[in-house]
Amino acid sequence: MIFESIFDFFSKITSLHFGILDFIDICLVTFFIYNAIKLIRETRAFLLVKGLLLLGVVYFVIYQLQMQASLYIFRLVFQNLFIVLFILFQQEIRQVIEKIGKNNFSTIGNILKGGRNDLNDTVRDSVIEIAKAVQRMSDSKTGALIVMENEMLLGDIVRTGTPVDAKITHELIGNVFFPKSPLHDGAAIVRSGRLLCAGCVLPLTKSEDISSDLGTRHRAALGMSEQCDAMVVVVSEETGTVSIAFKGELRRDINEAQLREILSDYLIKNDFSSENNGGVFRKILKGLKK
Repeated sequence: MIFESIFDFFSKITSLHFGILDFIDICLVTFFIYNAIKLIRETRAFLLVKGLLLLGVVYFVIYQLQMQASLYIFRLVFQNLFIVLFILFQQEIRQVIEKIGKNNFSTIGNILKGGRNDLNDTVRDSVIEIAKAVQRMSDSKTGALIVMENEMLLGDIVRTGTPVDAKITHELIGNVFFPKSPLHDGAAIVRSGRLLCAGCVLPLTKSEDISSDLGTRHRAALGMSEQCDAMVVVVSEETGTVSIAFKGELRRDINEAQLREILSDYLIKNDFSSENNGGVFRKILKGLKK
């Protein structure tokens, strides 16, 4: 049955006439889909879309197998899918419409210039500067919270802070977390080797199995690491101790050389595999345990 439907579909294609209007139609649809994906991929809504696609695959399998009970339930869900999507993504839909008027194609140039090596060089330089800044803040007991974004983009968190988008230097990091600075209480987000924003609000961990001597910064670092693949660097304001939170785990007493090595092994990669990077991270931290 399914093969007959596929055969009928392709047999009809040969009789279609492709004109300039059809080309424009395809370009418009591609444009809207591209911008929608580009917007939601920086938020947790992207995970929801992946879940809906998975449900669609399950529905297709159920339909082919004619499993009547399950088919009835899925039909109820998908009959009202448009309304469900509109309710769930009303904020993203509004932002897509707003971006249509503001969109420009300057990002194409950014994609074409430079490759993976250039990005790795930028990340490597930023890691050196961050490690240097963290060590200085540790010596002066200046509290800091730095989120090293990886594959999962943190658009929801970024919107809670102040945009910076600057090349990372240890002086810049020190100024951001200076005790008199208006941004020192929040977290700084690092994306692709650049300081994206500062003063961001992170979710606190809900785990009760943590030491009572850990402050809000450490709890926020753990909470952030539990929800994404980011690596979070924390400097204690009370003791000056440097810690790293990753996947809900916290390792303390990290020195400058160790921090530089851990961040480099995790962020500078060739295969862009978060699972492999997680293995590298855990292997390194295992060697740091006393």
